[in-house]
Amino acid sequence: MTPILFLVLLFASVPIALVLALTALWYIYDSGNLVLYDSFAQQMFAGVENYGLLAIPLFILTGELMNEGGMTQRLVHAARVFVGGFRGGLAYINLLANMFMAAIIGSAASQIAVMSRAMVPAMKDEGYDPGFAAATTAAGGLLAPVIPPSMLFVIYGVLAQLPIGDLFIAGIIPGLIMAGSFFVVVALIGLSQQFPKGEWMTMPQALRALRDALPAFLIPLAIVGGILFGIATPTESAAVASLIAFGVGWLVYREIHIRDLGAMFARTATNSSLVIFMIAAANVFGWVVIYEELPQKLAAFLSTVTSDPFTFLLIVNLCLLFVGMLIDGIAALILITPILLPIAMNSYGISPYQFGVVISLNLVLGLLTPPVGVGLYIASAMSGVRPFTIFTALWPFLLAVAVVLVMLSYFPILSTALI
Repeated sequence: MTPILFLVLLFASVPIALVLALTALWYIYDSGNLVLYDSFAQQMFAGVENYGLLAIPLFILTGELMNEGGMTQRLVHAARVFVGGFRGGLAYINLLANMFMAAIIGSAASQIAVMSRAMVPAMKDEGYDPGFAAATTAAGGLLAPVIPPSMLFVIYGVLAQLPIGDLFIAGIIPGLIMAGSFFVVVALIGLSQQFPKGEWMTMPQALRALRDALPAFLIPLAIVGGILFGIATPTESAAVASLIAFGVGWLVYREIHIRDLGAMFARTATNSSLVIFMIAAANVFGWVVIYEELPQKLAAFLSTVTSDPFTFLLIVNLCLLFVGMLIDGIAALILITPILLPIAMNSYGISPYQFGVVISLNLVLGLLTPPVGVGLYIASAMSGVRPFTIFTALWPFLLAVAVVLVMLSYFPILSTALI
């Protein structure tokens, strides 16, 4: 009865946090072991009793401050210095600016919203197809969950009890590979379509653009550099980054006003509480899953299907691609990590870092794939381009991500080399 209730609530569009909590409550009632009710609140609280979770509101706040502080346009101009002169230069600028933003925001949905407002009108004005412009911007948003810092890595690290800093480091090479694959896609599309010719900046213009963007680059340097050199934990780096974002936006760019801080803090608190409540509910659900020995039963079944780690990861990728189409990436990550991670580690010897990178990248694909496709609708709302038109132009980028996923599944060193 418990699995039926879970599916009914899930497909009735009940918020995933309530689905997890109500399913756990029903399991306790159905099992007749009512003494477990005494531990319900304790298990829920234990799910959020983790110092690493403090990084979530801090990274969300950093993104809010950066959006309000005028850093996006300056990062776009900085990207123009490096790739603006190539034919189709604005498409490359779009991807490079998305790489810069991925090292600051850490949320694919937020990045798609910010960059769609900034880049799609500019690309349309220079003669690019609107669908391609929106698709390139949406695809660039997929870099956010891989290039550190990543919201999904923070949540996965808490669920898997792994050092979040090491997870950030594990995402560097896969993020660069995926960015490189997107550059190849743009180049190949450019061979069949006559992209507008770009123009290189003059030396004074380039120096001015880099000078203006330099304060914004302090944010990813503070986050990644602090973690890589062991100066700060991810949570401390996030706090430093939010302070830098505020200082730069207020004192340097002068686009943040003190009167706007209340609204920013309110948005940060709302978005953070949604994520953290999901984690609390997931801890209770995971407690029930472990009590029922579901991972062991699923492992026994999968071991009869394959004993090869690569084949197992391919099966997981196919299943998660379907899950990601229906459920939000964060919710899906919270749901499947307690079930699949023990199987991957204990039955197949897969590194938890490799597994985390693979499932995080896989699940975020659901942002851009129907029927849910929240990222598609965000890009559509911000750009004025129909979702179907964006998806039609998006498939080469999704194919590139699929190839990268297979590579990451087959070569664990791509995720573990820097750790």
